[in-house]
Parts: sequence; structure tokens; C-alpha cells
Amino acid sequence: MDTRKTYHQSLDELQKYLITMGNEVTRQISAAVQSLSELDPQMARDVIDQDDAIDRMMLRVEERCLRLIALQQPMAKDLRIIGMAIKIATDLERAADHAVDIAKGTITLSGEKLIKPLVDIPRMAELAIQMLKDSLVAFTEQDIQRAASLAAKDDEVDHIYKGLLQELSKLVGEQPASGRQLIHLTLVAHVLERVADHATNIGEGVIFLVTGQRKDLNP
Repeated sequence: MDTRKTYHQSLDELQKYLITMGNEVTRQISAAVQSLSELDPQMARDVIDQDDAIDRMMLRVEERCLRLIALQQPMAKDLRIIGMAIKIATDLERAADHAVDIAKGTITLSGEKLIKPLVDIPRMAELAIQMLKDSLVAFTEQDIQRAASLAAKDDEVDHIYKGLLQELSKLVGEQPASGRQLIHLTLVAHVLERVADHATNIGEGVIFLVTGQRKDLNP
């Protein structure tokens, strides 16, 4: 197999590995939110225990990228793809850290009863997870339309977040004894909003990669 063919195969494998990492991260976010909805501390601990595996995946992406740069001396466009891969791995690792934050909240609240069934938080998680998946497809396919579409989903996440903050603030006044739980739920909503921001970060990178122009998907 010639050197260039091997090189492009390595690039393809790198992108597939990022999809694998993204799938694992989204699974962790989903499990963390489920652990909160059910106040299941064991499920939460499983999420926390898996965080090291995500960290190792990020390091493996970085190692693959550095090896490609060192051995293949990629041209400008491919170099941008490799640099983008490192950035994506970092955004995914931070999103996984947010799953850990949610899981820690579950453990803190275990033994209590939720003041109300969770509706908005799982919806935010569902949207944020889909955004992460879409951002990775946009990267692998260099699809700027899909990348740009993340802005509308981010607006929806922000809308739910703002409404939830208003509801939780009202409940603090009405049920002061539940103040600690309400604070934790507020923090969970905040980290899910940040997960959506990581997805838009990836989308912005895709648009720049393809067009050379910077576009703010999270104004």
C-alpha cells in the first residue's frame, strides 16, 4: 500500500474513532441523566467510573494526530482536519466531564425524593446529545448545512434552560426546604446547556474547516 493511501486510511480511521468516542460520551450523558431521574446512585457511580476511559480515548486521538503530523507532514487542508480532530476530542472529553457532574449530583441527592418528575432536564439532554451526534457527522462529511443547523437546536436548549431556571427559582421561594435539591437541578441544567455549547463549538469548527470563515452558532 502506498504512503498516501495509508495516510488517508489513517485519517478515515481517526474520524471513525471520534465517532466511537462521541457515542460513548453521549451514552454517558444519557446514563447520568437517567441516574438523576431515578435517583440511582449505582448508575451514577458507573458513569463516574467510566470517565477515565473517556480521558484515555482523548489521549489516543491526540497521539494519532501527532503521529500523522510527524510521519506524514500533511498539507494545509489535512493539517486543519487533524487540528480539528484534537479540538473535537477535547470538547467531547469536557462533555463527558459534565456527565460526571450530573452523576455526582445524583449521589448527593440519593435517598431523597424529587420534588417533581424531571421533564425539561431529560429534554435538554436529548437535544444536546443529538447536537453532539450531528456535529460529528458534520465533521466526518464536512457538511456545513448540518453544522449550521446546530444553531436552531442550541436556541431550543437555551429556551428550555431559561424557562427551567424561572421555574426552579419560583420553587425555591415556595419550597425553601428543598433548596439544596433545586440548586443541584439548576447546576444540572447549566451543564447540559454547556454540552450543547460544546456541540456548537464543533459545528463552528466544521464551517471554518470547509469555508475558511468563522461563524458564531451560539451568539
